[in-house]
Amino acid sequence: MEIAKRTNQLAKLLILNLIAVGCLIAFPLLFSGCSYFDPNQETSQNEEIEEPEAPVELNITCVGDIMVHNPQIACQYDSKTGTYSYNNNYKYVKDYIYKADLALCNVETTFAGKPYTGYPTFSAPDALAAALKDTGFDVAMTANNHMMDKGLNGMKRTLEVLRGMDLNTAGSRLTTEEKRYAMVEVKDVKIAVIPYTYETSSGNGRTSMNGNPISSESAQLINSFSYDTIDTDLQEIKSVCEEARQDGAQIVILYYHWGEEYQMSANQWQKYMAKKSVEDMDVDIIFGSHPHVLQEMEYIKNETTGKTVPVFYSMGNFISNQRTETLDNRYTEQGILAQVTIQYIKSEDKITDIQMSAIPTWVEKYSSGDKPIYEIIPLDRNLDTNETLAASGHLLRAKQALEDANGILKSN
Repeated sequence: MEIAKRTNQLAKLLILNLIAVGCLIAFPLLFSGCSYFDPNQETSQNEEIEEPEAPVELNITCVGDIMVHNPQIACQYDSKTGTYSYNNNYKYVKDYIYKADLALCNVETTFAGKPYTGYPTFSAPDALAAALKDTGFDVAMTANNHMMDKGLNGMKRTLEVLRGMDLNTAGSRLTTEEKRYAMVEVKDVKIAVIPYTYETSSGNGRTSMNGNPISSESAQLINSFSYDTIDTDLQEIKSVCEEARQDGAQIVILYYHWGEEYQMSANQWQKYMAKKSVEDMDVDIIFGSHPHVLQEMEYIKNETTGKTVPVFYSMGNFISNQRTETLDNRYTEQGILAQVTIQYIKSEDKITDIQMSAIPTWVEKYSSGDKPIYEIIPLDRNLDTNETLAASGHLLRAKQALEDANGILKSN
């Protein structure tokens, strides 16, 4: 009996063990506490699918020549307060400038202090610099043929005034230790702005601006090139671009003050410089001005690298007193908001898409009370309802400017 009883107990234990093992085999997830691995499933249920990196979109806006002739100085003065203000000039374009991630302008005057003067040697009230900051510009480019109108001291004070308004500057420098470019960080992307202006031929090897020789000290502090030594000077510009890249620039913008005044298409030098810049330099955008009228815009492709570079040969006058009434030339009243939109992949340091466009502008000048008023009118969908044009009666002139600009810009 005792042996039979023990045999029955062992049999029961054996059966219980078999049941337990069977449960482990049949229900591994219940006992293991681990995820079930299916060799036919490619991705684990807990593994996140990596999304492709979204490109950074950069919207860059640049405008052409900002000039201050004597009539503009007079009309921006308030005799009651004894102060100057230029804010009203930009009220219609301010939204466009503010919406840009990076906004550039060519300041074709100096801030050399009193006496304030217009053509041929410019010195504007400091209030203009304040207006440019208020309008939303980020970089003031100073490389142009009027940068030395008031000598070395005038050039240096211009930089001090602009920087005092918290504007980045490029095109001239206070000392040789400063870089020849401005480095601006936008959406964690470093952008270098490199402006250069043409020199006038001196005949003796000295640097000359607007026909006036300048000292060797001054020449070291400005970004300039000579058509007489263009290939050598382009090599220097290339080295500046390379320096900017080594300094971390992910986007490089060139600005050239070039061409012939009042010529409505790019000349051979502009075409040559643009082509060489795209072929030989690692640049992404080229803006240009100086002719005081609009010229064509085009894409130039580097056939070796495949990079496509937008080129604006002349952005015209953003504001000046050059117009039909003064020069018998309506085209000097016209400019553009030159716009470039970039899609940039940071991890690859690569532009995946780049598009150029332009919004034409027209300089309005009309009388109100005892003095004229200057305002830049964007020739956009609000043209027909613009309050200033309704008051001045100049809507047809603005529409003619739009027609002119579209014809010039689309010539290529």
